[in-house]
Amino acid sequence: MIQIDFDKMGGLIPAIIQDHENGEVLMVAFMDKKTLDLTLKDGKTWFFSRTRNKYWMKGEESGNTQEVVEVLTDCDADSVVIKVKQNGPAACHTGNRSCFYVRWEDGGWVEHSNPLFNPDDVYKKG
Repeated sequence: MIQIDFDKMGGLIPAIIQDHENGEVLMVAFMDKKTLDLTLKDGKTWFFSRTRNKYWMKGEESGNTQEVVEVLTDCDADSVVIKVKQNGPAACHTGNRSCFYVRWEDGGWVEHSNPLFNPDDVYKKG
């Protein structure tokens, strides 16, 4: 049986989150063994925040949770793709559907932002 290789990147693996219906990449986050196990058991996406050094479930503050439809690993078993049903309008904390709304154009990065909610109305301060 294949085992996920958490050792290559110091205990973490990248998790690419895709909309299960259209394949759109919604976000990329990091998982350790505990959060991958939680995700597989719970059916919701759980991650490890390198910035905050803590575990978090997608949507725990915003309500924009993700239901796991399918989980795949790559040929090296050191990353995962998780296909989800996105509950709520947006996966990104900026209010955008996807975290990938900045595009390379004419020699620079251009923001194509179309927020579906105001983050200030959703997330707690402090």
